[in-house]
Amino acid sequence: MPQPAGETILAIVPAAADLKAAIEAQGHRVIDLSTQPEGPVPGFRVLLGTAMAGASAETFARFPDARLLASMGTGLDRIDLDAARARGIAVLNTPDVLTEDTADFAIALLYGIARRVVEADAFVRSGAWAKGRLSPSTRLIGKTCGIFGLGKIGQAVARRAQGIGMTVIWSGPRPKPGIAWPYVADLATMVEQCDVLVLTCPGGAETDRIIDAAMLQRLGPKGFLVNISRGTVVDEPALVAALKAGTIRGAGTDVFRSEPVPDPAMLEAPNLVVAPHYATVTHETRADMIAMLADGISSFAAGRPHHDATRG
Repeated sequence: MPQPAGETILAIVPAAADLKAAIEAQGHRVIDLSTQPEGPVPGFRVLLGTAMAGASAETFARFPDARLLASMGTGLDRIDLDAARARGIAVLNTPDVLTEDTADFAIALLYGIARRVVEADAFVRSGAWAKGRLSPSTRLIGKTCGIFGLGKIGQAVARRAQGIGMTVIWSGPRPKPGIAWPYVADLATMVEQCDVLVLTCPGGAETDRIIDAAMLQRLGPKGFLVNISRGTVVDEPALVAALKAGTIRGAGTDVFRSEPVPDPAMLEAPNLVVAPHYATVTHETRADMIAMLADGISSFAAGRPHHDATRG
C-alpha cells in the first residue's frame, strides 16, 4: 500500500488513536518513537507530543532534522522554548480552544467544595441520610472570588464567577488595559481579601509553590482554594496541613505535582475534591485540539503560516 504523501511524523509520546487518525486523514503518517533505535533520530521534520510530557533541550537535540513540535495542550512550561528557537523548531500548541471548558471546570470544582456536591453524593449512597441531615454547605453568591492570573482562562472564570453573583478581584504580574475587575498588585493582599482563590496562572519557576503555608493562612478558615493551573503552583504538603488543621475550609484541584500518581497525602486530605487533570477533557474540546494540530501540521508541510508559540 502506498504511503501518504504528507509528512512522516514521529510521536515522542504515544499518540492517542483519535489524534493519530485525524493527522493521518490529512495525508500524514505517524510513527511511534518506541519503534526507533536508541540515540539520535534523524529524518523527521515533525514531532508530536503533549504539553504534559513537554520537550527538553535534550529532546530537541535527539532529533536534528526537526522543525516543528506539535504539542497537544496549551501549556508551555514543560517545553524548552529557548532550545526550540535556537534550533529553529516551531512549537504548535493548542491555546484558546480549551479556555471555556477549563473555566467551566473551575466553577464545577468550586461548587464541589463549597456546596459539597461530592460529599452529598457519598452521603446519599452510603445510607447516612437515613440517620440525619448533612451539615450545611457554603453560599457562593455575595462572596469574593480572587483570581491569580487573568489570561484568557482567568477572564473566562471571572465572567462565570460574576454571573453566579460573586465579586471578582484579581492579581498578576501587571495590570491589563480594558479589564473592569479590580486589580490587586500584591498577591498576598488579594488572598486576604477573597473568600475563594482560583489559580489560573502559568506553571514554571516563577510560580513554583507560590501558594504556600503563609498564603493559605491568609486565605483563612472560611476560604476555598481552586487550582486549575499546575500542581507546581501549590505547596502540596502545606495544603494538606492546612486542610487537616482547618486553616482553610476546602480545596479543589485538577492538577498535582506528580501526575498521574499524586502524593497519597493529598488523596487523604479532608475537604479536598480531586480530578485527573480533566478540565479540558470534553468531546468538543478534544475534537477542537485535534483539528488544530492536524490543520497546523498540514499548513507547516505546505509552507503556509501556522501558529508558533516560540514567536509569542
